[in-house]
Amino acid sequence: MAGVATSTHAPAIDAGIAMEGDKIGGNYEWVAVTLLSLGFGLVGLDRWIIAPLAPHILKDLGFGPDKFGLLIAVLGITWGIAAVFLGSLSDRIGRRKVLIPSLIFFSLASGISGLAGGFMSLLMIRGMMGVAEGAFCPTSFAAVAEASKPSRIGFNQGLQQSMFALFGLGFGPFIATWLLSFTTWRGVFLLVTVPGLILSALIWIYIRDRKAPTTGTDATRQHAEPSASIGQVLKVRNVRIGMLGLLCAMCGIFTLAAFAPLYLTEHLHLDSWAAASAASAIGFGGFAGQWVLPTLSDIFGRRPMAILGFLGGAIFVFLFINTGASTLPLFATLFGATVCSFGLLSLISGPIAAESAPQGMVSTAAGLIIGVGEVFGGGLALVVAGYLIATYGIQSMLYLALGGLSVGVVLMFFLRETAPRKLAAKS
Repeated sequence: MAGVATSTHAPAIDAGIAMEGDKIGGNYEWVAVTLLSLGFGLVGLDRWIIAPLAPHILKDLGFGPDKFGLLIAVLGITWGIAAVFLGSLSDRIGRRKVLIPSLIFFSLASGISGLAGGFMSLLMIRGMMGVAEGAFCPTSFAAVAEASKPSRIGFNQGLQQSMFALFGLGFGPFIATWLLSFTTWRGVFLLVTVPGLILSALIWIYIRDRKAPTTGTDATRQHAEPSASIGQVLKVRNVRIGMLGLLCAMCGIFTLAAFAPLYLTEHLHLDSWAAASAASAIGFGGFAGQWVLPTLSDIFGRRPMAILGFLGGAIFVFLFINTGASTLPLFATLFGATVCSFGLLSLISGPIAAESAPQGMVSTAAGLIIGVGEVFGGGLALVVAGYLIATYGIQSMLYLALGGLSVGVVLMFFLRETAPRKLAAKS
């Protein structure tokens, strides 16, 4: 299928896109999706493994929990800025030239984190890591979209993005605990560098840049792809709605991910094991949501699933707020909230961005959407949450998550449908 790239139609992203030096043939889609999914899983691991290491880092480097929150926020802010300005780079120079250096750089930055001598050096390293991850993120989303059959874009990008929550928030605490049994927090950072370097080599071998189509029946194939222009992309209605929508979704995602464990122990007074059991819902719920919601949107449409995602997320956060100190109900409501919140992250920055972008500007569109979401939702929202906690108590941060998700419900009614199956049915 090939569609005209406007604000209401999907761009021409076809199965079987010509790849330079493609040696894999018809299996390219699955090889590309697998490698890039593992890459995004490492993004999640490198970003969030610092959380279970926090007690050891604070004790060794001698700073408090207030400054630790800044270590999480600075990565989100630099990630967002980099996504905006570097997201369009791969549209001009090719995916490989951005994917491989950025993967190597953020893997090395994770290892260098183990050499930090104090708060400021660790803050600077985390900031640089965010730049590399911000470049990798929209580029990898665009590469998966280009390698995918149109009817599987939601499924493939959902699978890719689900690895972020699974590796970073699901497996990450267990990996950190296991590694701490025979090394220090510094050794953990050094060891998690190795998988990224190995994966960089595999991406260098197998991932290929697309060739611009020179022939075809579709009007968009009769001339070369335009140069990426941020101004041109911002004219697309879905991109503007997506930027605001991802900000709202990230108010839910990162507020819960950063502060729910503290809420469970400090406000509900759960013991450490019960709190860990309940908080594990964030990682496993995120994994399920980031895969399931985009996949369902292939069938039922992007707009209905986006509305349902925000509405479901708000309902589950409300239920979580009103749940007492009982582990199973807390796990269930937190699981539901993160299924919806993380699912929206994949849906908005993945298929909605890819299908709404003008021809040749997929990475640019994804970068803008991710950038605004990260800077304001993944960075500044945590600062606001910290202020609310200091002023009104730990439970107040949940109302920030609830408010963001509730506003998102209204925004998604203005979204234009882009799912190929739904557009084909209308035609």
